[in-house]
Formats: sequence, C-alpha cells, structure tokens
Amino acid sequence: MGGTEHLDIQREGATLVLTLNRPEAKNALSLPMLVGLYDGWVEADADDSIRSVVFTGAGDSFCAGMDLKALAGKGTGGERYRDRLTADPDLHWKAMLRHYRPRKPVIAAVEGYCVAGGTEMLQGTDIRVAGESATFGLFEVKRGLFPIGGSTVRLQRQIPRTHALEMLLTGRPYTAREAAGIGLVGHVVPDGTALDKALEIAELVNACGPLAVEAVKASVYETAEMTETDGLAAELKRGWPIFDTADAKEGARAFAEKRPPVYKRA
Repeated sequence: MGGTEHLDIQREGATLVLTLNRPEAKNALSLPMLVGLYDGWVEADADDSIRSVVFTGAGDSFCAGMDLKALAGKGTGGERYRDRLTADPDLHWKAMLRHYRPRKPVIAAVEGYCVAGGTEMLQGTDIRVAGESATFGLFEVKRGLFPIGGSTVRLQRQIPRTHALEMLLTGRPYTAREAAGIGLVGHVVPDGTALDKALEIAELVNACGPLAVEAVKASVYETAEMTETDGLAAELKRGWPIFDTADAKEGARAFAEKRPPVYKRA
C-alpha cells in the first residue's frame, strides 16, 4: 500500500480510503499529494479485493485547490517526485480525475473547504457526501484564471446549466445546502460525519456484485453523451454478459436461500 507525506492510503475492509493530508494548508494540492493520489487510483483498480474508494481530506478541509509553489516541488519535499512528473506529464490530470476514471465507485466525503481544484476533483467522483459547514466553489474567474480541471465541460453535464454558469462566472462560494439543492452533492450530514456516511455507502456498494457494479458504472459514463438508441445498444452489449457470470448465479442462489451472497468476481 502506497501513499506519500501528503496522501494517506488506508484499507477499511473492501474500501480503499484516500485522504489528502496537508491540513496546515487546507489540503492544497502539492506534488507529493498528486503522486500519491494517482498511485491510489491505480492501486484501487489493480486490486480486485477493493470494491470501492472513499476520497476525503484530513483536518477541517477537503481541498482548497492548487498550491502553485508546492506543485513546482518547492518547500514541501516534492523535489524527489519531479521524476514522476517528467516521466508522465499527464500525471497531475490523472490524479485530479480529469484524465482518469477509476473503474471502482468513488465516494467523496467533504468537510470544510472544497473549492477551486477541490470542486474540480469532486466532479470526477461518483457519489458525494458533505458536512453541513462545507463550502464549494470555483473561484478561478475572480483571480483572472480559468478552471482548467474540467469544470467548463463537466459541471453543465452534472447540474442544470444555469447553476453551472452561475458557479463558473461569479466565483462565489456555495454552502453545502446550496450544493445539494443544485445536485452537486447527494447528502448533507452533520459536521464531522461525512466520512462515516461515505463509508456506510461504500459498505452498501461492497455488498453488491463487483462485476455488476463496475459494469453499471462504466455504462452510465459510456452512454452519457449518446443518443438513447445508441445508449441502449451499448448498455445491452456491456450488461448482457453479466448475466452469464458465476457472480450472477451466486446472487440468484443467495436470494433464493435468503443468505448474503459471496461474490468471487467470476
């Protein structure tokens, strides 16, 4: 199990928990953090015993966005990771889920600030939980910058366009309740309990057939921009083989025998 000085990786049963760990800087993105985060996504996909991922931040924030000095590897011990970025210049975009989509479900647990790059990474997750005092927003335009982590493309596909444009063009902060109201997050829970709720959801995912879960997630994203006719055809192509798996047969047997299923990814 990997991790770096700014990214913790832990196992909670069949769930891999990735924690941004730079609380003194509100978990602003650094090179060690991005390297560890990318390695975490890869580890989750490579290990069949992992069925879900929970993505969170240490301390009182999820992520306050980019730290340009730290991303250059200055003052954070990041110099020793420069070779990773040189070998893969796309690594930071993969880490931020702009150019990488894990095949396992990713559940975000947000406390405190989730702004700028934090809100951009959030859009790469599948299920989202926020503490009541969480703050969201894309502040780039207020600083004369562009939210280049994917928000001008993804946000309008995830929430109504009028809300996406307001968030993008005003650069104002959004409360957790506002974020839930426009559909950016799915759950708002008492402060300090977002991780618990995310792990609870992860357990529900973990109890399901892993081949089915991964196929369903893949189908949702694959068909998102297709016509209904093309999407339905793609769904059949991806979904029909699941019915022939040993896991599907086990699910049926377990239901008939009124017992929990034991899935083996077969």
